[in-house]
Amino acid sequence: MAKVLVLYKTPKSAEAFDKHYADVHIPLAKKIPGLKAYDISRGAVAAPGGSSNLHLVATLTFDTMDALKAGMGSAEGKAAAADLSNFADGGVDLYFFDNQNA
Repeated sequence: MAKVLVLYKTPKSAEAFDKHYADVHIPLAKKIPGLKAYDISRGAVAAPGGSSNLHLVATLTFDTMDALKAGMGSAEGKAAAADLSNFADGGVDLYFFDNQNA
């Protein structure tokens, strides 16, 4: 499996972020071709030392890295990426990786 890990940093307004994320961004992202699963964190995102600067963590799962790249490069993937500037004003980091069972 291949995954996209999305780390959303603390926004200026958590309420505005959450509303846009639920009402606009999730429906956009769920249209990405090849997407097999879409998981988001619930509640506070903590670090070993306590609180973190993260507001939300999302994980998108694809069958292969090629499927991930094709999905993210599609019109739907580009639309979801373009939407980030509409709500992720605290910053966002994206990571792509292949997954294996250990």
